[in-house]
Amino acid sequence: MGKFNFDKSKTIRKEKNWGKDSLRYELHKQAQASLGAGASLRTAVKLPPGENLNEWLAVHLVDLFNRVNLIFGAVTDFCTPEACPKMSAGKQYEFMWKDNKDYPKPTAMPASQYVHLLMAWIEDQINDEAIFPSDPDVAFPKNFKDVCKNIFRRMFRVFAHVYYSHWEQLVEMGAEAPLNALFKHFIFFVQEFNLIDKRELQPMEALIEKFSKLNPKV
Repeated sequence: MGKFNFDKSKTIRKEKNWGKDSLRYELHKQAQASLGAGASLRTAVKLPPGENLNEWLAVHLVDLFNRVNLIFGAVTDFCTPEACPKMSAGKQYEFMWKDNKDYPKPTAMPASQYVHLLMAWIEDQINDEAIFPSDPDVAFPKNFKDVCKNIFRRMFRVFAHVYYSHWEQLVEMGAEAPLNALFKHFIFFVQEFNLIDKRELQPMEALIEKFSKLNPKV
């Protein structure tokens, strides 16, 4: 089977890119080069010496947002309100949507609606200059890591739903290897910087443990 390529026309949000003259673009290239050179993911996610933690968090968050967008775009034709009436990870876990606009209380909804709201919510924060300043001379907010934690916590739920509800479809597409690689990158990054509480990771605990045993943290 040939190499699987995701169809960028099926993403649910526009891809976010850094300006080519920016520090974040350079950090993005550095991270990609580490992965491309065959560096272990455990090494590739580590903060490079002398670099700013918030800049590193921002670069990886945006990169992972773009790639999760692609992953979910691959299953949008299957993830219909009829097929996935709940944003769930198997029978044991269901995720409710809550925000400060239209859903002040936790609300059950189809998975596709949940993910569309989630990606729009993330995109709004990425585009907010008060949270993700594009000017390198403007400091990140003091609570930036907490903002990232909340985004990563919710982004994890997309992985959980896709693995539980759309794994067979992704296997048929030949997309299981890129999904596993992306999830491994995501998990190792959040483990490196303690971005998600272990309780939140329970739906994917078995796979995370498998990845961690094969690639122990050093």
